Amino acid sequence: MPSRTPPTTGHDAGQPRLLVVDDDPDMLRLLSMRLGAAGYRVTAVASAEAALSHLDIERPQVVLSDVRLPGKDGLSLFDEIRRRHPSLPVILLTAHGTIPDAVEATSRGVFSYLTKPYDARELLDKIAQAVALHPAAPAPRSADDAWRAEIISRSSRMADLLAEARLIAQGDASVLLRGDSGTGKEVLARAIHKASRRAKKPFVAVNCGAIPEALLESELFGHVKGAFTDAHANHKGLFQAADGGTLLLDEIGDMPPALQVKLLRVLQERAVRPLGSSQSVPVDVRIISATHRDLETAMAEGQFREDLYYRLNVVTLTLPTLAERREDIPLLAHHFLMQLAPKYNKRVSGFAPEAIKALTMASWPGNVRQLYNVVEQVCALSTTALVSLALVQRALRTPSVSVLSLAEARQRFEREYLVGLLKMTDGHVADAARLAQRNRTEFYRLLQKHKLTPGLFKSDGGADDNGDQTSVADE
Repeated sequence: MPSRTPPTTGHDAGQPRLLVVDDDPDMLRLLSMRLGAAGYRVTAVASAEAALSHLDIERPQVVLSDVRLPGKDGLSLFDEIRRRHPSLPVILLTAHGTIPDAVEATSRGVFSYLTKPYDARELLDKIAQAVALHPAAPAPRSADDAWRAEIISRSSRMADLLAEARLIAQGDASVLLRGDSGTGKEVLARAIHKASRRAKKPFVAVNCGAIPEALLESELFGHVKGAFTDAHANHKGLFQAADGGTLLLDEIGDMPPALQVKLLRVLQERAVRPLGSSQSVPVDVRIISATHRDLETAMAEGQFREDLYYRLNVVTLTLPTLAERREDIPLLAHHFLMQLAPKYNKRVSGFAPEAIKALTMASWPGNVRQLYNVVEQVCALSTTALVSLALVQRALRTPSVSVLSLAEARQRFEREYLVGLLKMTDGHVADAARLAQRNRTEFYRLLQKHKLTPGLFKSDGGADDNGDQTSVADE
């Protein structure tokens, strides 16, 4: 019997990678042969679940999927891919009965769809168009990778973010970088600058929340001699210093409202007027802004101007927290350790396995910046070639995230689910069992298993559904 998941065809890492999903083994084999012959490296799987598992291991440039699949269908697969990898093109193959669904999916972001029986040439053309829009990531340490050399990652989530960043870098659209403190917004802004046509011009960064309002205006726009008491000479502001290049306005959400008006005028007129001057100076600057604040809430509260928000937020990139890219923690920790060892004149070669596990399981509220600080502390204190678990625990000063077994996780979820139902139904077991789609006897067994007493959830502390007392042990 033929395999339902033919092996990957082709071994050249330079070939565009396709992920093909179809539960028909004959169709899967035919597609693999045709696409392999056309120069693609094909991975073929028979279900949406298998496709999602593969995406956790390797990210292709295009996904080609049948709509009708066992279990999760092709449209559900598309929705999950869009959630995980927003820029990854998906092409759907549909039967005539699913065309309306496919058209709707196209409006939600599916790259294209073809009806069966499909035209082979049209399929190849669509795939070529999708590949052109989503080129392969450059090989590690290649010359093409220099723009993002400061970003250490093997996370697929970061790979998607960097692919989008590189596309954005080709134009001059204003970019808003969102993310928690310490996630690396300035590092990403610098990478976008390096990948742009402005790379040979200045990159200038200013923290809008760290400079008093009276000084920030002069710092941004400059001043002329005599503009205020301490203005002993003309001063070019950061806009002029960044002319031809990129200006990062970090923590833009903390900019005072009065300055927001002046910044908006500069962006509209592409010129700055230094304090005390009657003349405007033209500037050519690409603006990248960054914030950890919720600007939508700030707008609703009147703390941030709506017109400025839309000027700055032409394109948004959101950096994941370190907890959302845990696979990068060992990589980053080792990189930082090798960077810091010469500074502290230490001959360290890495972390003990238990130390790496503790780092990987930590909660990291301070993200990459906190990880760097922890690694610097353990490097400074280390007296052995391998950094020990004790040093890491001392530097973290926070409890590690515990990893539950699957059985423990199920047990915890089941108990929390039952508690939620009892709260929702005011302790009425019949209603709770109906919501859980279980008969009362089975539901009582579940309550007894988790030692839950329905009467405790009754607002009146009364009897249960039969007028009996509330202990499930009596059932």
